[in-house]
Amino acid sequence: MKPDRREFLLRACALGASHAAAPLALNLAALGAAAAQSAPSDYKALVCVFLYGGNDPFNTLVPYNAAAYRAYAAARSDIALPRAALQATALRGTAPAANDAQFALAPSLAPLAPLFERGEMAVALNVGPLVVPTGKADYIGARVPLPPKLFSHNDQQSYWQALAPEGASSGWAGRLTDLYADINAQRSFTGITAGGSTVLLAGRHVAGYRVGVNGSTRIDLLTRDLYGSSACTALLRQLITQPREHLMEREMSRIAAQSIDADTRLRAALSGVAVPGDFGSPLAQQLKIVARIIAARQALGARRQVFFVSQNGYDNHTGLNDTHPALLRELGQALAVFQDALAGLGVARQVTTFTASEFGRTLGSNGNGSDHGWGAHHFVLGGAVRGGRYVGSHPEIALDGPGFVDNGRLLPTLAVEQLGGALGGWFGASQDDLNLVFPNLRHFDATPLALFDAAT
Repeated sequence: MKPDRREFLLRACALGASHAAAPLALNLAALGAAAAQSAPSDYKALVCVFLYGGNDPFNTLVPYNAAAYRAYAAARSDIALPRAALQATALRGTAPAANDAQFALAPSLAPLAPLFERGEMAVALNVGPLVVPTGKADYIGARVPLPPKLFSHNDQQSYWQALAPEGASSGWAGRLTDLYADINAQRSFTGITAGGSTVLLAGRHVAGYRVGVNGSTRIDLLTRDLYGSSACTALLRQLITQPREHLMEREMSRIAAQSIDADTRLRAALSGVAVPGDFGSPLAQQLKIVARIIAARQALGARRQVFFVSQNGYDNHTGLNDTHPALLRELGQALAVFQDALAGLGVARQVTTFTASEFGRTLGSNGNGSDHGWGAHHFVLGGAVRGGRYVGSHPEIALDGPGFVDNGRLLPTLAVEQLGGALGGWFGASQDDLNLVFPNLRHFDATPLALFDAAT
């Protein structure tokens, strides 16, 4: 008789306790086996849109009620967006934010306003890397552990994606894919990046599969007759895929063979798959290939997938109002057309998209832009999302107030683990799974963020 999920968990915990060198890998392996036994038959996907450089939260989601806007404008001086320009993107939604706070999207994010009002997008307020709940006095007095190397681009990108500083070997989405890879016909297509290399999708047992905007990335020399000879091409294929004795050579051969097989399968699955919509921008092109792969999910035998796309350019120390609106325009249009495409494919409730960025930026202006901050606001989109709502809270706008440190860095009140835990729970992970995928989750309020309908 096969052991049930509880027995797998008990064995995993025992292994973790007795082999301290690798408890996470052992526990995830056991949980993955348990997850495979109770494999869901439905399809779900998570899509991370990572904004590299540190997106400015205050000119993305602007305080709109009169008193808060006055404080915002005073703190931001030359870089504040005019309140009159925000009227068309002022958010109403289905439920007010905490303390009846009101917000407006930046005018260039106008395509997202209808999604919020239709209940297809929620806003997560003041999210950032934390180890434990942290107040201003805790931060100033160094009373609690803090994420290492705060305000460093590389380290905070890694912390958002892996919950560890630069050099981390696995990301939290990769650890999720470890749990579900075996319910997919092809493990290679469990985590897929169209946005470049990322630790987010690196699992203990499953690596992220990289694609371009047109599909898989092929080994160029195998796509044509080498030196005009098909025999040479066949020999090259044999040389790079045949089994080897040396450990590293054997691994290289295995990866090469796996890549060739994945390329063949993905090209066949995507043949003839078109997704309508104006996917013109670089970010939209990445989301288009994601939509095409989702459309081909049955041909690929996929039940659970995580995707990664990215947009660069958000490190706006200078020229914020020259650069930032165009970036947000590309973001808003890309997300809106992607959501429309998912609806057209009939999978809007089965795909959840969320934004992320290594950190926010300072409330105060530096004269022409904003500097590295901490907490930031993010969007969560999808048909299963309890949209038109906010999760988390925004502090009173005051450079030296209790919600800010270092003269204008927003002190996070929602941890990355809490947002990731809510996404992972919707994906299908149990609380036991989540506590392993997110090692610090146990330090925070155990009440799940109300991001999703209970039925999903």
